[in-house]
Amino acid sequence: MADFKKLLLQRKSAILEEIDHISGDTLKQSQKEASGDISGYSYHMADVATDNYDREFSLGLASNERKILYEIDAALRKIDDGSFGACENCSSLITKKRLSAVPYARTCIKCQEAQEKVA
Repeated sequence: MADFKKLLLQRKSAILEEIDHISGDTLKQSQKEASGDISGYSYHMADVATDNYDREFSLGLASNERKILYEIDAALRKIDDGSFGACENCSSLITKKRLSAVPYARTCIKCQEAQEKVA
């Protein structure tokens, strides 16, 4: 459990740094600053569209990172309460190989595959 907790904390730290980086680059700058344009000229519509796409893409990445952060926090709580490593669907143990790859996994491979077939 200590190894998985360490792995989860490392990933949490990396994700928090990434979210901070994305937020700093995307939200704290105007479009003009982000593009490096300091002139007084107006934007071309295509440039504005590209800048908007880039911002939306970055915000989407940050949103996905926040979802993983939520899953990591849930896994850390499970370590504390002793339920870490048990599948939430069938209660069987999740393999160490799966937990090493996705330490915040909630389900075993079999249940995950079944969920993905439905979706």
